[in-house]
Amino acid sequence: MRSSFWILAKPGLKAASFLVPSVATTQNIDAVINQAVQPLADAVSSFIFYSVRVGNADVPLIVCWLIIGALFFTVYLGFINIRGFRHAIDIVRGRYADPDHKGEITHFQALTTAVSGTVGIGNISGVAITVSLGGPGAIFWLIIAGLVGMTTKFVECTLGVKYRQINSDGSTSGGPMYYLRDGLKKRGLGGLGKFLGLFYACSIVIGCLGIGNMFQSNQAYMQMVAVSGGESSLLDDKGWLVGLVMALIVGAIIIGGIKSIARITAKLVPFMVLLYLIGALVVIVMNLSALPQAFATIIEGAFSAEGVAGGMVGVMILGFQRAAFSNEAGIGSAAIAHSAVQTDRPLTEGFVALLEPFIDTVVICTLTGLVLVLAFDTPTLMGGGLAGIEMTSAAFASQISWSPLPLSIVALLFAFSTMLAWAYYGTKGWTYIVGAGRNRELLFGLIFCIFIVIGASVELSAILDFADALIFVMAIPNLIGLYILAPEIREDLKQYWARRSVLEDPDQ
Repeated sequence: MRSSFWILAKPGLKAASFLVPSVATTQNIDAVINQAVQPLADAVSSFIFYSVRVGNADVPLIVCWLIIGALFFTVYLGFINIRGFRHAIDIVRGRYADPDHKGEITHFQALTTAVSGTVGIGNISGVAITVSLGGPGAIFWLIIAGLVGMTTKFVECTLGVKYRQINSDGSTSGGPMYYLRDGLKKRGLGGLGKFLGLFYACSIVIGCLGIGNMFQSNQAYMQMVAVSGGESSLLDDKGWLVGLVMALIVGAIIIGGIKSIARITAKLVPFMVLLYLIGALVVIVMNLSALPQAFATIIEGAFSAEGVAGGMVGVMILGFQRAAFSNEAGIGSAAIAHSAVQTDRPLTEGFVALLEPFIDTVVICTLTGLVLVLAFDTPTLMGGGLAGIEMTSAAFASQISWSPLPLSIVALLFAFSTMLAWAYYGTKGWTYIVGAGRNRELLFGLIFCIFIVIGASVELSAILDFADALIFVMAIPNLIGLYILAPEIREDLKQYWARRSVLEDPDQ
């Protein structure tokens, strides 16, 4: 995930430390709002991000909740993240596509839409923060967590399609709200499912306005100011103007619904990911002779972790939390996008979804980590005074002097694509609560765009803290539902493999 890397990456580090100070006329408003919301934000955050001591390490329980779930489903489903990888690629390529199936977008479009919601600024800056705290060894545990997170995505996105609702106009509505409500009802837990579904919907509506919206527009504004001259930039103190332009662009896209969003992300996501990968690979190739030593440093650091708070356990937790917060496996948000796919076989979209953590965490985050390790030695990474996107930018610049400019462009694209995906997620949570309808969708779209302007204009750290906590509290009801419905998924998977010979024939 793009925003939440600071919450657990460094105790006491608040969202406000990343925000641009606003003009004087808004500071009093900021202070009043923050003062009113901060007590609630602190209470919710302290509950969601509660930590326990394991040896000398502080272990956030929400991270344990996500990782234990990922490990359980990986073993329970027979390492489907590995066995189903090739099949997932075949599905994305369109081998089993049928335009007559119900749904609104292709498998590839569903994947790019969901990836646009997970690949973001956190892949650039969050990894650097993690490495600065845990050293190179955190990258190893990040990879492991990304691999097991693939299975969680498989489960939640399969259920998203299986329990989706086909509306009268042919559009789809799906996600954790629906499989919590209807899936648990089928198993005699209707009251619990109804409560969990409504709780999830309320959380994602509020949460999307913070981390999927305000944070993204604020970070995009920061990047634009930085690359255009900093304090001397013409854009300095004009966050409202930048926010307004972004809001108009986002609004023009999301007004067309998931089909419009998918058309843009299908083009934008491959481009921005490829641009970043090329830059990272160029740096790696330039330092090819040092690559074996870089891998050795990462592996050694994963099991020794000298100088890291909590030792090996501490660095393991740092790597796991960066992966969990980057790919959102267990949060359930991606299931909303995947529910719109054209398919009559829910498991096919589960296979597609397992590629997300691989792309987001195993590939992009790992390449970021390698660039950092190749550019700086461990003492510099952990005590050089740089962190976040500044460290990543410095690592690229140490190899390619002009690289900060394209890196800033990538960061802007990451933020923009994230807003598109989370606008859709929030809309589906909204219509689950208030009911479906075009006017209701447009109303939420307007609210979402207004918050883009607010995010770029003012400093509302308390609201961002509160929204962030609500995003991760969604993992609690979501994983409860996944555990209850796990036997159903395993039986469906058993039947799916039994019919594999039929599926291999596109004419069947």
